Amino acid sequence: MQVDDTDRRILRHLQADPAQSMAALARSANVTEATASRRLERLRQRGILKGQQAVIDWRKLGWEVEVSLRVSLDKTHPHAFDEFSAAAREVPEVIEIQSFLGRVDMRLQVIARDMAHYQEVYRSRILTLPHISDIEALMHIAEIKRGETLPI
Repeated sequence: MQVDDTDRRILRHLQADPAQSMAALARSANVTEATASRRLERLRQRGILKGQQAVIDWRKLGWEVEVSLRVSLDKTHPHAFDEFSAAAREVPEVIEIQSFLGRVDMRLQVIARDMAHYQEVYRSRILTLPHISDIEALMHIAEIKRGETLPI
């Protein structure tokens, strides 16, 4: 999948301001609107550009607690990963699920309105997830860097 300098330039400017109009994107990338539109469509069709999304600051909506849970699963059960993942997807407060190779099998990113809400979610929804053999909670205190753009 070849991506040339023009595609990279369009993607850089799109990352910098995803809400800009097609005219503004084309102007900043130094191409015509038709070229920008055609190239974006080709990048979407090739799966390079997956889409655009609204990034919502959930803290400003009253979600004050963020916890990263490192989970080790009982790997003696042949469907432990699939069953755990499916059940974790059903917990609305779980905003991210990642799987790993190593001592830790899964990581869940959990948000809550406050510590009382987190305790309720943890006890009633997290600890009831299937096949957990060990769990470690890491309380989020500050975001130092978030890589939302690629160095293209």
